[in-house]
Amino acid sequence: MESGEGADGPGGPGGPGIRFGCASFNQDSTSLALGTKTGYKLFSLTMVEKLDCIHESAETPDVYIVERLFSSSLVVVVSTTMPQRMNIYHFKKGTEICNYSYPNNILAVKLNRQRLVVCLEESIYIHNIKDMKLLKTLLNTPSNPSGLCALSINHSNSYLAYPGSATIGEIIVYDANSLVREQSTVTMIPAHDSPLAALTFNSSATKLASASERGTVIRVFSIPEGQRLFEFRRGMKRYVNISSLSFSHEGQFLCASSNTETVHIFKLEQMGPSGGDDAASWTAYVGKMFSAASSYFPAQVSGMMSQDRAFATVHLLTSGQKNVCTLAMIQKLPRLLVATADGQLFIYNIDPLDGGECMLAYKHRLFGVDDDQGEGTESEGSEVTETQTCPSYAATAALPASGPVTATLTGYSEDGGAKKGEVIPEHEFAAGPVCLDDENEFPPINWCRDGTGGGQARRS
Repeated sequence: MESGEGADGPGGPGGPGIRFGCASFNQDSTSLALGTKTGYKLFSLTMVEKLDCIHESAETPDVYIVERLFSSSLVVVVSTTMPQRMNIYHFKKGTEICNYSYPNNILAVKLNRQRLVVCLEESIYIHNIKDMKLLKTLLNTPSNPSGLCALSINHSNSYLAYPGSATIGEIIVYDANSLVREQSTVTMIPAHDSPLAALTFNSSATKLASASERGTVIRVFSIPEGQRLFEFRRGMKRYVNISSLSFSHEGQFLCASSNTETVHIFKLEQMGPSGGDDAASWTAYVGKMFSAASSYFPAQVSGMMSQDRAFATVHLLTSGQKNVCTLAMIQKLPRLLVATADGQLFIYNIDPLDGGECMLAYKHRLFGVDDDQGEGTESEGSEVTETQTCPSYAATAALPASGPVTATLTGYSEDGGAKKGEVIPEHEFAAGPVCLDDENEFPPINWCRDGTGGGQARRS
């Protein structure tokens, strides 16, 4: 599951203890991407004791956005040196696929196997990831200076969530797949009284979790209905800045990290009528009693009754800095991963039955001696070839999306094999996703025929 925001925005890395510009886990939490002062790094997360740096690039300085598409070779990079430009690389071939420029600074980029979403402060751009055609432009969205948005990783339900207000915690859920309809808004959810701070979908795109700027309550809603399913209280003593929310792959757990030293893990337990596992604990029994009685109390009282405490917790050594968390299965056991802004990755063991305080399994340092001295190193074969074949489309990107663009592209078949020289009609790209789970497969795009691996998206 994709998770988290950068330690710094377009202003660039800086401040005490800040070691990198961003950290993000890929959509299935099998790799970690870091944007650094000298470029970016990709780490494999298949083992607890060993952290493999699978790629390091020193071609683009001050990277504050880096996102990898699952386990493919497609990586999206944005640098503070050119915050209005998005570069897409094939990191295994060491080539730039394309680049696009936008009218304002890029605040966030989200991607799944169907869509690539670029979020600016007051607009959102939705691209078809297979040919990078601009499908939809959402203009005049509510002011969103942090670039908060979430894109579901389920390719059959590409839901996009973003703030519907700058003053209250309203969520707009948008169908990024069914763009042929004039009205693609699925639902509007009045989630919180204060503005939103964090959003995330579960892997099946059936649930959406949110937190507000107060950071005291985390709520989970059903998708696409928008009904409130769960409400978890992170704490009552102080307001905090929740920077990261992430579901476990099966959707049973939800983790939340903030600028405090505590990371919370909540368990999503349905209070069913039968006497199954959910009714086995005294807490579940009391929760059902409160739920049944809540309709007889005022809204504020019943709301307090429906809130559950954390199932498990982690206490970090430091506080006051952003970190990114995710839940993953590593070596067949559930783990909590926390990447901190001082350049460390903590891996904790989770007891899925009893919860409680999680035990630290391993701590990794994400930077070596050369990084401490500001001397970036480059992995063998990681050189990125700059290409100048992709013009800016800032002048046209700000305009509302027009009707369907008819074009033909040399593309990839659904099994990932290149159809070299064969012209594929544009409409066939929407038939289904290209499988990209295998790291050896190329990204599902081939936008130029100059033989360099870079490219230019054709637009009419």
